[in-house]
Amino acid sequence: MLHSNLKNIELNQRLDCNFNYHITEESKLKDGDRNLGKYHEFNKLNDLTSKEWLKFQKSWFILNPKPRAKNVLLHPAKFPEELVEYFIRFFTKRGDTVLDPMVGTGSSIISSMNTGRNSIGIELSKKYTNITENRIREKIDNMEKQKDSGIKKINIKLYNGDSRNLEQLKMNNIDYCITSPPYWNMLRVKGFETQKMRKDNNLDLYYSDNEKDLGNIDEYEIFLEELSDIYLKVHNVLKTGGYLTVIVKNIKKNGKIFPLAWDLVNKLKFFTLKDEKIWCQDNVKLAPYGYGYSWVSNTVHHYCLIFKKE
Repeated sequence: MLHSNLKNIELNQRLDCNFNYHITEESKLKDGDRNLGKYHEFNKLNDLTSKEWLKFQKSWFILNPKPRAKNVLLHPAKFPEELVEYFIRFFTKRGDTVLDPMVGTGSSIISSMNTGRNSIGIELSKKYTNITENRIREKIDNMEKQKDSGIKKINIKLYNGDSRNLEQLKMNNIDYCITSPPYWNMLRVKGFETQKMRKDNNLDLYYSDNEKDLGNIDEYEIFLEELSDIYLKVHNVLKTGGYLTVIVKNIKKNGKIFPLAWDLVNKLKFFTLKDEKIWCQDNVKLAPYGYGYSWVSNTVHHYCLIFKKE
């Protein structure tokens, strides 16, 4: 039986859920597929087998997300659970704690639940916090109906507030952080490629009208500074040796390239940049930008920047 005390509490206060849920004996032991190599007890980073570890080391991968559920489609820039789980399984073990300071509609929390990790999520928008809460409740209900043989306790903390106030939560030794920031104020650019479709379907065109929303900052340099300040606070709560993964891409605005991924690398020098992985989406419809007169690419890849606290 699962027990949950999840409840909605206002800005900067805790929204906690502590519960037990059932998992299978095999998954309770390890993440890895026993048919894909051997798990070694000296592996202190994750629960993957040797072959799974090797496969992850490839510098690019193709992932085409499943269609989004109606309750999360409202969010204009959700990143998929499949992507989050891919990184969580490599950079953590079962029972570790995963932080997302911009959790949106809860991809990181749901992915952590799916993989047996604890999770902490912070979201500025009350609307998206409520969606995340409902998704957690639905996930808990589904787990209650399962009849697997193992039991594991998972802790979830969801905060409706500003991640600039991260230090107020007085947490430390977080094992891993994975997050995707706003791609500056691109959602507010007139004619942004997905706006018409979303407007026609009565979906949110941008995150919020909140002045604290990073997606509402007009000046690129100010946006970069405020974003890097949040990641400094993340650095302060990560354990030594913990990793941060930022999913981001370079952006085009008014005919100019803003190398957001590269600028972030330059800003986050309090971390050690370990590498990057390229997430490719090959199911995106291409458009003939600049046809006949100028080079303009279809950008169908994201940078998965991997930092380490040393």
